Amino acid sequence: MPFEFKKLEIPEVYLIIPKVFKDERGFFMEVYKKSDFLKAKINFDFLQDNISFSTKGVLRGLHYQLHPKAQGKLVRCLKGRIWDVAVDIRKGSPTFGKWVAVELTEENKYMLWVPPGFAHGFVALEDAEVHYKTTEEYEPELDRGIFWKDPDLNISWPVSSPILSEKDKSLPLLKEAENNFIYEVNS
Repeated sequence: MPFEFKKLEIPEVYLIIPKVFKDERGFFMEVYKKSDFLKAKINFDFLQDNISFSTKGVLRGLHYQLHPKAQGKLVRCLKGRIWDVAVDIRKGSPTFGKWVAVELTEENKYMLWVPPGFAHGFVALEDAEVHYKTTEEYEPELDRGIFWKDPDLNISWPVSSPILSEKDKSLPLLKEAENNFIYEVNS
């Protein structure tokens, strides 16, 4: 199997470590293989791919889409380094309001699986190009977010004064955010 799937503190979120084949020519790796993801119980089809570039200190997030177009995201860093965060916002979940974070870099080639029902964000630890696959297409009218420095979440961001978009500066706290995610056992 070309992937190692590591469950994090929130069991639905996975750190995915691909097998990288290196030699004098460079390297080869698989980024996605449906049969292996199904074995890990990640049973989603990806409908859209995105790439963003962020200069050092840029923080993007915390973003999510409402049902019926909630997005799962498979995130990886193509260039540079990011600190990537997933927050459980599923009402009734035993891990509601909890977060996990991992460092994704061009060197480690790790990926993070962020399921639907989670808010997602990252901060660029250096200039970074990020690629992510989504399980739903972007729908502006369903686009929502949570303020990055929500005191109830208490995320230990590795920056104190990030560079934010105007949109991200004005996002609500989790307790005020529109959220139609309900936790389902075996979700």
